[in-house]
Amino acid sequence: VYVIFEDGTDLYWARSRVLEYLNQVQGKLPAGVSSEIGPDATGVGWIFEYALVDRSGKHDLSELRSLQDWFLKFELKTIPNVAEVASVGGVVKQYQIQLDPVKLTQYGISLPEVKQALSSSNQEAGGSSVEIAESEYMVRASGYLQTIDDFKNIVLKTGENGVPVYLRDVARIQMGPEMRRGIAELNGQGEVAGGVVILRSGKNAREVITAVRDKLDTLKASLPEGVEIVTTYDRSQLIDRAIDNLSYKLLEEFIVVAVVCALFLWHVRSALVAIISLPLGLCIAFIVMHFQGLNANIMSLGGIAIAVGAMVDAAIVMIENAHKRLEEWDHQHPGEQIDNATRWKVITDASVEVGPALFISLLIITLSFIPIFTLEGQEGRLFGPLAFTKTYSMAGAAILAIIVIPILMGFWIRGKIPAETSNPLNRLLIKAYHPLLLRVLHWPKTTLLVAALSIFTVIWPLSQVGGEFLPKINEGDLLYMPSTLPGVSPGEAASLLQTTDKLIKTVPEVASVFGKTGKAETATDSAPLEMMETTIQLKPEDQWRPGMTIDKIIEELDRTVRLPGLANLWVPPIRNRIDMLSTGIKSPIGIKVSGTVLSDIDVTAQSIEAVAKTVPGVVSALAERLEGGRYIDVDINREKASRYGMTVGDVQLFVSSAIGGAMVGETVEGVARYPINIRYPQDYRNSPQALREMPILTPMKQQITLGDVADIKVVSGPTMLKTENARPASWIYVDARGRDMVSVVNDIKTAISEKVKLRPGTSVAFSGQFELLEHANKKLKLMVPMTVMIIFILLYLAFRRVDEALLILMSLPF
Repeated sequence: VYVIFEDGTDLYWARSRVLEYLNQVQGKLPAGVSSEIGPDATGVGWIFEYALVDRSGKHDLSELRSLQDWFLKFELKTIPNVAEVASVGGVVKQYQIQLDPVKLTQYGISLPEVKQALSSSNQEAGGSSVEIAESEYMVRASGYLQTIDDFKNIVLKTGENGVPVYLRDVARIQMGPEMRRGIAELNGQGEVAGGVVILRSGKNAREVITAVRDKLDTLKASLPEGVEIVTTYDRSQLIDRAIDNLSYKLLEEFIVVAVVCALFLWHVRSALVAIISLPLGLCIAFIVMHFQGLNANIMSLGGIAIAVGAMVDAAIVMIENAHKRLEEWDHQHPGEQIDNATRWKVITDASVEVGPALFISLLIITLSFIPIFTLEGQEGRLFGPLAFTKTYSMAGAAILAIIVIPILMGFWIRGKIPAETSNPLNRLLIKAYHPLLLRVLHWPKTTLLVAALSIFTVIWPLSQVGGEFLPKINEGDLLYMPSTLPGVSPGEAASLLQTTDKLIKTVPEVASVFGKTGKAETATDSAPLEMMETTIQLKPEDQWRPGMTIDKIIEELDRTVRLPGLANLWVPPIRNRIDMLSTGIKSPIGIKVSGTVLSDIDVTAQSIEAVAKTVPGVVSALAERLEGGRYIDVDINREKASRYGMTVGDVQLFVSSAIGGAMVGETVEGVARYPINIRYPQDYRNSPQALREMPILTPMKQQITLGDVADIKVVSGPTMLKTENARPASWIYVDARGRDMVSVVNDIKTAISEKVKLRPGTSVAFSGQFELLEHANKKLKLMVPMTVMIIFILLYLAFRRVDEALLILMSLPF
């Protein structure tokens, strides 16, 4: 069960509220059913994944899984801010007791008696302490089962002649694998065991990953001979690449700004005044970021990159105006040398002349990001850091422009100030601009008419522009998440996973392939067995074939992995997990069909699937199947059961234990714990007829069969039950390429309205990234006009005239 809270809700407050409600319903749950809350993390916190590989061939999957569960997992959980270490793949070792029903009947032993004997033979007891020779000795009675022989020697009963009946007399005891709901595979070479390190919400991923890598390096010496830890996903590589690239681009931008300032001002000291406003403004931004708790990530540094160019605008304008006033003073006082006091007065007057307008202009630029601050959900979390750092940088620049820049100009603008016409670059620009300005001023009405018509020329192209929630981001890795029909067996799922991984590994740009089908042992993963997630690590771009791009790689992968029954989906890992956390949909476009009758939901969903496949740009569409599940129903006849002294609960206990297998405890082997399972052999439960003939020993020691007290039949039913907001639902996963998302969704909506007849009580809603896009658009449609109104008020306060404020706002459409 996933509970999604509003943004800004304190995580630990939310967890405590959930725990309160869980405690309230605990008494209403069936016997033996308990509920627990997951870790303080989400699926987005999957920051590091690894596989355990045996190069020697001496260790099987159960040994690798035990190494993960009882060694690596414990060690990695000691790292600060690691919320959980989830095991995936391999097989969990299990003590399996296969009871022979014929022998049980022969000795007159029932299933509950076997379970009781196992429980009483696998426990510890304390005898307080005794004092011997002034020393205290603790008394304990050890009774944990530790070996197969221990199981064999469990006494079930003692016969009338005093001869004990042992467990070995009525059962076959062996080590075997626990039923698996998750499988892991590496590079198409076979199954492996592995682990997923999950980050605590809100913590620094890069720091934790560094600590995880260091810890794994120290643990390598403790691994059995031939066992290696292979990193299959490392998010810090993306973080490092992004920060290094953005830092390099910022440095480039600083250099370009410095060169432009020097070229246009044509005065080294003046250029330094403008340039120094950059690091000072950034210092202000970083100080505020520190106290707010914002990390230097891709988006926060991106906000600074956007602001860099605008940050020096005010300084350049103020310096240029000071140059003008100093040049005017020289013309008014030919042959005189300006003294220090006069120079300070001229610079002060120049600053006062343009300072207020510059402050207002920077404030307007800062306020232009108000709509970004109002975004919620995924879009708010993504763009919030960008808006904050851009705002802090611009606010810092505004403060510097009216306080620090005038002082720096007074100290640094000295010596001969070059005339504007002495700058060859300025002369060139003036020469090009002056005749153009004269022409447009000579034909003002014509110029305005052409400008107005130019607005209308963009109306049609603008109406044809599509929409996407987020631009495509190359994370350096890919996640392959095909959809398939339910009902696949673990063996078939493992074979299918290895086949797809092997095909993916044939693409030259692929470095490693770590496939998972089913779920990892964590509440942050609810994947059914038929759901595959394959993490694809790509080689560095300099090792790609010439001309290859991420889109071309995806197209090649899609052509390579073409298997019947699979609907391919290739997505960036982080973005996909964010989408699944926000909407539950793993594909960019999702369609949710809700209703009250499962068959109506199923029919409608499959109709929409067929229609969606016909829409241009859709490469795959697959609806979840609610019906088609195969069940063997054991319909208990209460009257017949009562004749043999059995209740419905007695029969159900027999079915759950003999057929399904009952966990009757676990062995304690150091820190390791392994489950103990009892059930009947496969021959007694491999068909409906075998189930009917399955022997039962009644409480009155009569031998009957399951068919004597129950009707056994094969029926169809739902493959799964999924609800959202308390309504049954089915989801359709749609992947599109070559077209924008909004256009595809609009075409699907049109096709549904024309070709799909909704059953009574069913409804259709679009989800995935499209749902997030719609939510963001609704918010922006309200906030953008409000922001424009605020900007108009600021312009009016600056000019004290409505017409001049409107004149400036009229430039927005252009």
